[in-house]
Amino acid sequence: MPTALSQNISRRVAVIGAGAAGLIASRELRREGHSVVVFERDNQVGGTWVYNPQVEPDPLSLDPNRPVIHSSLYKSLRTNLPREAMGFKDFPFIAKNDKERDPRRFPGHREVLRYLQEFATEFEIEEMVRFETEVVQVGFLEDEKKWKVRFKKKGCDDDAEEEIHDAIVVCNGHFTEPRVAEIPGISVWPGKQLHSHNYRDPEPLQDQVVILIGFSSSGFDISKEISGVAKEVHVVSRSVADETYEKQPGYDNMWLHSMIEFAHKDGHVVFRNGRVVRADIILHCTGYKYHFPFLQTNGLVTVDDNRVGPIYKDVFPPIFAPSLSFVGLPWKVLPFPLFEFQSKWIAGVLSGRIVLPSQEEMMEDIEAFYLALEASNIPKRYTHNKGHSWLEYYNWLADQIGCPGVEEWREQMFAATIERRLNHLETYRDEWDDDALISEANADFSKYISNRISGGCTSRYNS
Repeated sequence: MPTALSQNISRRVAVIGAGAAGLIASRELRREGHSVVVFERDNQVGGTWVYNPQVEPDPLSLDPNRPVIHSSLYKSLRTNLPREAMGFKDFPFIAKNDKERDPRRFPGHREVLRYLQEFATEFEIEEMVRFETEVVQVGFLEDEKKWKVRFKKKGCDDDAEEEIHDAIVVCNGHFTEPRVAEIPGISVWPGKQLHSHNYRDPEPLQDQVVILIGFSSSGFDISKEISGVAKEVHVVSRSVADETYEKQPGYDNMWLHSMIEFAHKDGHVVFRNGRVVRADIILHCTGYKYHFPFLQTNGLVTVDDNRVGPIYKDVFPPIFAPSLSFVGLPWKVLPFPLFEFQSKWIAGVLSGRIVLPSQEEMMEDIEAFYLALEASNIPKRYTHNKGHSWLEYYNWLADQIGCPGVEEWREQMFAATIERRLNHLETYRDEWDDDALISEANADFSKYISNRISGGCTSRYNS
């Protein structure tokens, strides 16, 4: 039998994090009639989009006792998605006619933060947020079937305070705990290492020989930026053949290599292509790990090789459903629209308006999904990668909540951006040929805004 709740229940819900996911989650929960408290360790909304020029004292961020800097933004970062496709459905990310704003289609991080701040103001979300309040522990109370939340105010020496909540929505992001490449011999290599989490600008790399591991969007952007000051930049990618050694077009000091074979104590680094470089610094642009240090589940929800599980449709751990949920685990997605679909689903399930399958049925679905990944030789660490299935997933969520799915223009715009990024990595942010899709988006935005007052689903099918 499905997991059933009485309809129209109002629950006391704790949302952890006031970044983009936490903001839309809190709005949807309140729209559904729930009582919401948002815990945010910073003094403002925005989460990972709040730029912090400070970096952590541990350049690799491996020390568990280090003071943690939440944001991983570097100073020059621009979005790798067009603003039309990025925004929440009924609060589109439209360029403002203001000289202090960034009008670019692929704007810098400050413009994204302004957008989120405006969203929070428009929907009066800050009144739900407890700023400078860090959640230190969340534990399930078996007898009461509720959650105990322990939290501390910044600068307060008193013991942690406690509250009881009916449900927890985890929105703490996954761009704070770095993943670091494993390099044979690195323990005796004498050079410096740095994770991109602690990279802000290229100046510290002046005249250095840099090995940069990772060639995703951020890896490419950083490699291009540091090439202007570094003596040499050697980019390492695990997605190229072992014999790869290519000088990068348009650069006289940047080369693409296959993976590192060994790092020697004399400072030399050997690549699988046989090349040898004496490097000053290794810069890891190798991504991040899911990390929920506050969440105590007695091993019932774990992170194993970057798989959060067991979890139904990337949102609900069956054993705790629906009182524990996560927003924003999938990657290679359109993040803000994803958060919105997931948040509407969570809010409706908690009120009883939407019914989940039984715990047993959810576990069977998860096990079948894991077996399918294994049969396709997809590594466990790619469990939450929706690169090839994002559209199917979004439309499945839309079906659950009773809303139309992804607009055709948004789907095509995302696909066109990915194609341009692959084929025109240097210029895709500033040159495009999908103006017709922009026109379709703007037409829809007018409809979305006019329907905002209803608080319901908006789509291009609304009249």
